[in-house]
Amino acid sequence: MKTEQLVEELKKRLGTQKFVFSYNRKDDKLRVEHKTLQKGMEIHLPGILAKYNERKGQAIHDVVYTIEQTFLAMEKEQNEEIYHLSKIYPVIRSTSFPLKSKEGHAFITADHTAETRIFYALDLGATYRLIDESMLPKLNATPDQIREIARFSVRQLPTNTKKDEVAGNVFYFVNENDGYDASRILNEAFLKQMREKIEGDMAISVPHQDVLIIGDIRNETGYDVLAQMTMHFFSIGRVPITSLSFVYENGELTPIFILAKNR
Repeated sequence: MKTEQLVEELKKRLGTQKFVFSYNRKDDKLRVEHKTLQKGMEIHLPGILAKYNERKGQAIHDVVYTIEQTFLAMEKEQNEEIYHLSKIYPVIRSTSFPLKSKEGHAFITADHTAETRIFYALDLGATYRLIDESMLPKLNATPDQIREIARFSVRQLPTNTKKDEVAGNVFYFVNENDGYDASRILNEAFLKQMREKIEGDMAISVPHQDVLIIGDIRNETGYDVLAQMTMHFFSIGRVPITSLSFVYENGELTPIFILAKNR
């Protein structure tokens, strides 16, 4: 599929009743603007084409769904339908993720590790909206209250795991596809529960927001397997976080490359 064909396909699927499209051939970007909201978003077309080569129609379906849900969230925000404290959850992002919204408002954050940072979001069902300082008056909450509510909310999320064994090592995957899989790394009770059943070193990976990997590393090969697995997930994730893994010990997360240096 060529870029021009992709643009036409997106126009066809989204329709021109609600949206206006502007294709920037030079930068290979498509701007989609909502007629009523008078807000828009830019779509980086080469990235979608690369995914199309791997996943065909599913890649286009995913981007159309994301666009529709993003504008739906904007509509709800304009109507002030989203400002409920019970809908606040923490989300994990890379430390390179922007600290301010496009409008220049600082996001509410908290420190996590040298590789990751905690942001906070209002759940909108199929998507969510990161909380920035401009939203605090509508939520009638302080940053500390936001953080405390999120700590409680993440503990309520299910922690079902799928198990796989590779080269004498055991790997557990949390993949609920609710947007908060990586956030389970903040559920301290869950991590302690997993630590009790793990025989070797406990390693944790959050390569992207829709998966959490916990490794029961019983030999050196296990670290190699985990590294390859994490890099694979990192490369295909819609919201990549970090390709590094962490060892969990005594309630602390330590990046594995630091351990390697120390050894």
